[in-house]
Amino acid sequence: MTVEIRSIDSTDSLADDIFAFDMEAEVARITEEMRRLLSRKLRRRGLVVAVSGGIDSAVCCALAVKAVGPEKTFALLLPERDSSSSSTSRGKALVDQLQVPHAIENIGGVLDAIGCYRWRDDAIRQVFPDYSEQWKSKIAIGGGSEGGINHFRIIAEDPTGQSYERRLGLKEYLTIVAATNYKQRIRKTIEFFHADRLNYAVVGTPNRVEYDQGFFVKNGDGSADLKPIAHLYKTQVYALARYLGLPAEICNATPTTDTYSLSQGQDEFYYSLPYKQMDIALWCYNEGKPANELASLLGLDKEKAEYVYRDIAAKRRTTASLHWPALLVDDVQGPLTRPDALQE
Repeated sequence: MTVEIRSIDSTDSLADDIFAFDMEAEVARITEEMRRLLSRKLRRRGLVVAVSGGIDSAVCCALAVKAVGPEKTFALLLPERDSSSSSTSRGKALVDQLQVPHAIENIGGVLDAIGCYRWRDDAIRQVFPDYSEQWKSKIAIGGGSEGGINHFRIIAEDPTGQSYERRLGLKEYLTIVAATNYKQRIRKTIEFFHADRLNYAVVGTPNRVEYDQGFFVKNGDGSADLKPIAHLYKTQVYALARYLGLPAEICNATPTTDTYSLSQGQDEFYYSLPYKQMDIALWCYNEGKPANELASLLGLDKEKAEYVYRDIAAKRRTTASLHWPALLVDDVQGPLTRPDALQE
């Protein structure tokens, strides 16, 4: 099957048209709601935001500052062995511009102590026996947008720069993901430590596509007290970043996972399309647009558009449990377990 994708310029223009919104009004609405949730429901004094150097956490940090002020916002930069140095530099540029109190804590030692890198590397060695700490690696998704079952490949690079690629078995894939999920969970533990000591609330940073498609780790980056941009498509988050005057290196950065030692785009790891096309695909899906309309918008074959729709639905089904609280075997009277049940 031949797939023709629109040019970058035309997709950018289309996404900007679809996702245009009143940014001044939206910033006012989000920050007012953040203040209301903080004071009336969460009853906390300020906000903690883990800053990755990416667009989503940058916008969330800027919104936190607008909501409660820099003096009641605390930012965390939490790099580890596989983090890009540019991520930390972008994060530092952000907190310096916003003038928020912050801490830089390298979590590599903790991850090493609990076996994150060891478990991951042992699993990779089941595929590439010569793999060592001097190698780099990442995993990539395939299949779903072509009508097949999603499967993963391991891509490894030896110290000479030679690249190798093989399909991952289920056991190895699960072990690698479980090991790398340590990174998100350790970061969240540190966020909640600082939130507890300051009597602050933790800000979650997923955008709409991440939230909808389950692109987060349960009890990791999926855990938070409030999520201020979960209703915004990533195109809109980028627009807000520019509107808020955030550093150019953040506004122009390509979305990455910043989880593996080899550079890895989010679409390569999880989504079936680059982010602007993925925004449009999810918007069309949510708006009930037929697959042939999505195909026309993105310059895809209709068959490819149908595969993308099926992949969206499949990811919703398979990641639904990431949103669930702990399941109870019987009703328990007394505790107020839903935010909408709390008295204001």
